[in-house]
Amino acid sequence: MPGMQTSASSSLPDLYPAGSVQARAAIFIALAAAIILAIAWAFQLIGDFTPCKLCLEQREGYYTAIPLLMIAALSAVRRRPACLTRGLLVHAGLMFATSMVTGIFQAGAEWGWWLGPNDCGTSGGPTVSAGSLLDELEETTIIFCDEAALRVLGLSFAGWNVIAAAGLMKASLGAAFVPGELSTNDG
Repeated sequence: MPGMQTSASSSLPDLYPAGSVQARAAIFIALAAAIILAIAWAFQLIGDFTPCKLCLEQREGYYTAIPLLMIAALSAVRRRPACLTRGLLVHAGLMFATSMVTGIFQAGAEWGWWLGPNDCGTSGGPTVSAGSLLDELEETTIIFCDEAALRVLGLSFAGWNVIAAAGLMKASLGAAFVPGELSTNDG
């Protein structure tokens, strides 16, 4: 009714605040993702395993999720709106989900359950010079997406990524929906 005043405040209270729970989870998940990326890079640089196109695509979810998680942690610590912190955590979870789905696709192609992409092969980057072109072509190794470079306990790199990305996805989404603060003390 016109002229009637309400006792409610003009700004709505944050019913589901985000806080230290989300900040700690985001930092932990970002560190875990960074360790997984470091392992992938170690296999590439130290172990001399050249990644295929799908291997590189699986890393993109991690590259996107880590900064999102760090911003989510900062948002929670700085007491920004909970929807921002929780939204960033959900988005990071979705990035891990894309990495997981790409890993499932590659692992299935490696097991012969379905065909991999036709354009999936990398040569490891030979340098082309007119004098040694034939020599380089003979020494070039093509890496295909449907051939596992290594299997550990029956799983390829793609298979292990499915497990890792699924765990990180579950942790990110779980952190997004768990209560942030149960009391006014942030301890």
